[in-house]
Amino acid sequence: MAIKKPASKGATEKPSAEMLMSFYREMLLIRRFEERAGQLYGMGLIGGFCHLYIGQEAVVVGLQSCCKPGDSIITSYRDHGHMLACGMDPKGVMAELTGRKDGYSKGKGGSMHMFSREKGFYGGHGIVGAQVPIGAGLAFAHKYKGDGGLAMAYMGDGAFNQGQVYESFNMASLWSLPVLFIVENNKYGMGTSVERSTAGGDLAARGVPFKMKTMVVDGMDVLAVREAGLEAAEYIRAGNGPVLMEAKTYRYRGHSMSDPAKYRTKEELEKMRAEHDPIDGLRAKLIAMKAGDEESFKAMDKEIKDIVIAAAEFSQTSPEPDASELWTDVLVA
Repeated sequence: MAIKKPASKGATEKPSAEMLMSFYREMLLIRRFEERAGQLYGMGLIGGFCHLYIGQEAVVVGLQSCCKPGDSIITSYRDHGHMLACGMDPKGVMAELTGRKDGYSKGKGGSMHMFSREKGFYGGHGIVGAQVPIGAGLAFAHKYKGDGGLAMAYMGDGAFNQGQVYESFNMASLWSLPVLFIVENNKYGMGTSVERSTAGGDLAARGVPFKMKTMVVDGMDVLAVREAGLEAAEYIRAGNGPVLMEAKTYRYRGHSMSDPAKYRTKEELEKMRAEHDPIDGLRAKLIAMKAGDEESFKAMDKEIKDIVIAAAEFSQTSPEPDASELWTDVLVA
């Protein structure tokens, strides 16, 4: 399936230099935050699992720019970038990674399970594919309330063969739910390439039997993602039902911090970094537009590094949760 070009008038509005610079800043914050999180994990300051989003920043930044207040976001365990794009405080996110009281889940959720109802972010889910039916449920809530909102439900290509994903597609289509299903196809589900794990290879085409609008987008280009996202959101908000979007992207690190990623070549990784990096690509575009120069980008990088360093320091000085916290937020039938 060819990469889809947005068709609607609203989706083709040219973004301003200020908007592009904000996209650059958001992607850079995610990149620097994840790099620091990787360092803290290596130092033993982050326990459990830790799945980094490095390389995939354009997907969530582009799509988040299409959201409106009141929309809902849900994703898998590769979730730090989504949290930051939603506007969650880096200090609170990092404190949760280190299991501290001031984290978004009070230190009980860790990397994979943190939430912010205020920001419309509903996780962070550790079970592969489990967030997709919850995303359909969030969309049902929007339709039931008639609030005009939509849900964005992210998943990876590794989750795309789970049965509950297709049950969700079926229900969403039958009930015309306002949900954008996004499969972040980073080419590898854990250590298995999508070519070896998914028959047919064309992920977006799997929405066709459910009569869903389908889209394929270059997930390494934040502008392409935004344009496709605007078209999808316009279609969904008009009451036309769900959309399935395949964002072709790439993760630079292993599946998790414990994965050395020996299933791919060094040359493949270097080629993606050199030719398709979402941050480098946007910086080149901004320089060509004379919206910024190397000095201004260096200054921004330093500013963001300082934010991340402050978040890391906060995460280590925040107190550990009291033992009594084990008994809160527990539902008893």
